[in-house]
Amino acid sequence: MSQNEYTWDLSPLYPSAESWEKDLTEIQVILEQIVRRKGTITSNAQTLSATLQLMDQLGIKLERAASYAKMEFDADMGDPAAKKDYEKLDLLYTKISSQLAFYEPELLQLTPDTFQQYLQEVPALETYRFMFEKLFQQKSHILSPQEEEILSQMAALGGSFEKIYDDLTVNDLAFPEIETRTGEKITANETNYRKALNSTDRAFRARYFQALLGTYRASINSLTSIIYGKIKYHAFLAKTRKYPSSREMSLSVNHIPLSVYDTLIATIRSNVHQLQRYLALRQKVLGYDDLHFYDLFVPFIKDVDKNYTYAEAQEIVLKALQILGDDYVGVLRKAFTERWIDVYPKKGKASGAYANGIYDAHPYVLLNFTGTLEDLFTIAHELGHVMHSYYSNLKQPYVDADYVIFTAEVASTVNEYLLYRYLLDHAANKDEKNYLLSMHLDSIRSTLFRQAFFADFEMQIHRLVEEDTPVTPELLRQIYHDLYAYYHGDGFTIDDELSCEWARIPHFYRPFYVYQYATGISAAICLAKNIEAQKPGALENYLQFLSSGGSDYPINLLKKAGVDMSTSDPIIAALQDFSATLDLLTASL
Repeated sequence: MSQNEYTWDLSPLYPSAESWEKDLTEIQVILEQIVRRKGTITSNAQTLSATLQLMDQLGIKLERAASYAKMEFDADMGDPAAKKDYEKLDLLYTKISSQLAFYEPELLQLTPDTFQQYLQEVPALETYRFMFEKLFQQKSHILSPQEEEILSQMAALGGSFEKIYDDLTVNDLAFPEIETRTGEKITANETNYRKALNSTDRAFRARYFQALLGTYRASINSLTSIIYGKIKYHAFLAKTRKYPSSREMSLSVNHIPLSVYDTLIATIRSNVHQLQRYLALRQKVLGYDDLHFYDLFVPFIKDVDKNYTYAEAQEIVLKALQILGDDYVGVLRKAFTERWIDVYPKKGKASGAYANGIYDAHPYVLLNFTGTLEDLFTIAHELGHVMHSYYSNLKQPYVDADYVIFTAEVASTVNEYLLYRYLLDHAANKDEKNYLLSMHLDSIRSTLFRQAFFADFEMQIHRLVEEDTPVTPELLRQIYHDLYAYYHGDGFTIDDELSCEWARIPHFYRPFYVYQYATGISAAICLAKNIEAQKPGALENYLQFLSSGGSDYPINLLKKAGVDMSTSDPIIAALQDFSATLDLLTASL
């Protein structure tokens, strides 16, 4: 392959820059057609159907145009033309959002009975049945048009807390430089976080941790005020919209019962001994007299130090995922050979990795492949998102194709689990097998236990605000300290700086978001184990789930796939997998 073959081919989206510009013009035309219908879109069945179809056309074209601009920019962030186009789309989104502010409130003037009547007159409206079901469920929480306009304007105020947080933590905080053992100076900031905490030099890790968390602690009063303001805004919004709590408002958007959240916290709290057993093993293998937070990321099993070519990585992933069927693997081969993936790091390219699903086109993936084992898992992870988007976009109408966060990480984690199991079965020696076992344990620790811990903290601090309890830095630090003590046990040393760790977690500015990482990995482990065991219907149900997009509530979609997140069973199954893995590793050492 030429080097060009390892980059995106964006021509299926637009064969030229001129065709992209042409679509921008068409987007403006469609927008104007919709805006002209203001005040009439629910007046009769025909007008409603035609408007909904125009909205679909607008969404599909906008998604395609925005994806093209973003990927052009991410491929070379130093390209002025790509940057200009990306900014042009950002402005277009703002304009569309402003001009269509009337749209949803006007749809909500429709009643369920009238929609049923319209459905009989225009059967094509059946496509939008679930969309209206969700809208009607939210109707009791929608205010008058005048009040909605005020809340819309206040949304910018609510979003300003994240902006202030970003400005403070990214632009204003002065993170100190510290020296490595070799005399190299490194800034103790978030950019260097994982690299530093993976260092085998414990003294360096400790200095890094103290410098990083100490920087947040020095501004803890400001950071407390910012998060307090965000939570108060969210509590105000919930009360204004007649929700019992901000947590219920957040979960109701995707029809998630509060019991799902409560069950997660209660189940993890009842099983913290499993986490503590893992921590004790980590401490023992590392040979430390005590265990600190900065000891949780460094590999505690000898690194097998394997490296893979991209061709080798492709074949391993394809073999690991063959259990998902010939059609599944056939699409993955197309992703590899038809330039759906931008593979290697290069100057100006965006860091990290992501998958980008585009309706009416195939998905794309950004990688920064260097040949590590972690890169192997990243490929499997992002291809899980690819297949979820590919099948959903193929099988669902545009309005139902997109899936929500509650289900978004399931497909990616199923792929990771199947890859882990394949590599474990084909491990060349004991060291390689033990390293894989330790990786799996670390994954569950950071995704199930840690995210449940965050969700526990978040629930407590929102409750304090809703009860009008003054939130002070001392109170937040005490709650966080007590949670660390409960989850991690007496054998874990809680450094003073650790009680300020909440201040560096940006996800707390997206209320009641993090719990979905914990539910997602639990669902994925259950589904993957059912497929691996060839449980009757498991594979067929899972592929149907991948094809379902957002055509039903996420709890229902997962239940059809074979996992009931309204019970504690998936959480317990994930904990049992963790415990069994820990037993295997302990016995092998």
